[in-house]
Amino acid sequence: MLKHVNEKEFEIEVLNEDKLVVVDFFATWCGPCKMLAPVLEEIQGEMDNVKIVKVDIDENPNLAAQYGVSNIPTIKLFKNGDAITTKVGFAPKDSLVGMIENAHKGKSNSIL
Repeated sequence: MLKHVNEKEFEIEVLNEDKLVVVDFFATWCGPCKMLAPVLEEIQGEMDNVKIVKVDIDENPNLAAQYGVSNIPTIKLFKNGDAITTKVGFAPKDSLVGMIENAHKGKSNSIL
């Protein structure tokens, strides 16, 4: 199961992390978010060089506002404390893996 991060933990778990961090901004009532969860769990199990965490926007509205999350699910990739890539909406596994691999290569791309 992926770690759920709140506002207090965000700095340590995401911004200060040495690895690339994928943050899934979600809500428990969101259908596409529920579809995305097992995809992210599968990716986490297969990729050692990335950390994936979840942020419930209903429990952490300030984080959602701070990072401009207005639609869910929203995936943001963080590297060295900076949000470098954004994906809004459900995406299949191969698309997310490609986004992560590009971020490791230093390429940032937002897919809205």
